[in-house]
Amino acid sequence: MAKFVLAGRANCPYYAKAELLADYLQKNLPNFRIHKITQHPDVWEEWLKNVCEKNKWSHKNSPIIWRELLDRGGKGLLLGGYNEFLEHAQLYYDVTSSMTSELMLIIAQENLETHIEKELEEEALKDLINPLQVWITSASAPACYHLIPILTSGEVFGMETEISIILFDDKQKETNLKALMMEIQDLASPVVRSVSICTKVEEAFRQAHVIIVLDDSISKDMNTLEDCLRSKVPLCRLYGYLIEKNAYESVRVIVGGKTFVNLKTVLLMRYAPSITHNIIAVALGVEGEAKAALARKLKTTPSAIKDVIIWGNISGNNYVDLRKAKVYRYESAIWGPPHYSRPVLNLICDSEWLNREFVSNLKMLTATGKQFGGILAAHSIATTLKYWYHGSPPGEIVSLGVLSEGQFGIPKGIVFSMPVKFENGSWEVLTDLEDIEISEELMARMTNDLIQEKLVALGDVINFQARQSGTFFEKTNEVTISPITDDDQEDQRHSNEHKDSVYSYIIQNEEKSVTLSDDSEGKTVEH
Repeated sequence: MAKFVLAGRANCPYYAKAELLADYLQKNLPNFRIHKITQHPDVWEEWLKNVCEKNKWSHKNSPIIWRELLDRGGKGLLLGGYNEFLEHAQLYYDVTSSMTSELMLIIAQENLETHIEKELEEEALKDLINPLQVWITSASAPACYHLIPILTSGEVFGMETEISIILFDDKQKETNLKALMMEIQDLASPVVRSVSICTKVEEAFRQAHVIIVLDDSISKDMNTLEDCLRSKVPLCRLYGYLIEKNAYESVRVIVGGKTFVNLKTVLLMRYAPSITHNIIAVALGVEGEAKAALARKLKTTPSAIKDVIIWGNISGNNYVDLRKAKVYRYESAIWGPPHYSRPVLNLICDSEWLNREFVSNLKMLTATGKQFGGILAAHSIATTLKYWYHGSPPGEIVSLGVLSEGQFGIPKGIVFSMPVKFENGSWEVLTDLEDIEISEELMARMTNDLIQEKLVALGDVINFQARQSGTFFEKTNEVTISPITDDDQEDQRHSNEHKDSVYSYIIQNEEKSVTLSDDSEGKTVEH
């Protein structure tokens, strides 16, 4: 039996002509067999070089044809290129090809398209075979314990997508990680292919598709806010280097938590510049707090409130924009179908509550991170990931911390929470929204802390110069800021004390997180 191997560049017209002749011979001759190999034009030369070196052949053009010696074994016998194959067919089988040049070019283009489609199909099959590699940093944190059940439920990536979870943390936390790993295995989730732990820094983020960055612990030895800010740089620099080195080029990095979220995100972008667009900060936690406060006032459910926009520093100086906020299924004299909504600002007539109690409560929560515990952090991260992979609800506004490119007058180069939508596996800033202009005074208040945090962290500025901190509410184009007191001197005193109060809470909050291991099955809980 004669078996020939025909290999060539996918868009080669001579390969197309030789292929048609080989198909004819195989169809009409019982002992003639042909095996065809096509390679993408970008990799053809490298592939041909490797084949020739392996078999000690000399051939430089497309196609290349050789004969497999099935009856004797050993390496193949090189026949040559298109001309040699044509001569061989005419001499041994008295068959030749009469294909025109025009038809050769048409078939060559079809071959290339078919080859590309086949490659895409193979990649899709590999994705089904190879699970999604999901890395979680600071995996002993309470938020991770609450995040795991959501990830393993199939709600985030879909029931058809298998995942491998890698828990990454310090060597000292290895006992807790092993206990958590065993609990995940006990879930017997159909979407979890494997669970593993990693405590070796050099192996972090290897082949990662998704990286979830949780809050890292803060050393109690740090005495100032400036020390806290600068301490973020080494870890983010290390993470950035490892992401660039070990993770896939298409890796998606999502930063959550309640301390310095914007700063950590912009530092990761600085040290992993090739994936800047794929690094985002979660703002849905603050958005959820605002919706819950509004729902309590309106005596409805938080899920019925949509399009609340969070601007600015996710874990610090920000404001809640209700100008686009709507409430659905609201019980009142006016009732409509499920898609009917009413503006939130038209339903809350208590301006005193909006300008004082609502603002001051949210300011306290976002400035200190209170109530932003493991459950809220986990749900916010999981929901953002779900939107990233499957798209956000059509027409709905989502708040997200992304790198500013000058949209809405925001200074470039800082991570800023702003309105976006998720679609087709990516996100897009909603720059076409109407009537959401931000006043210069409010913009300065929100951007100052972000710029100062970045400058202090990178060592460009020694001391952090804080402005009045808070969550601000804007009802119209006129900014209404909830005052702490009517005394201007008291305002200034509060501004000067802001950075000390924020730092002291961070340390206090770290002391509240208690890790239980042996006698509590390695579970991590927060008191």
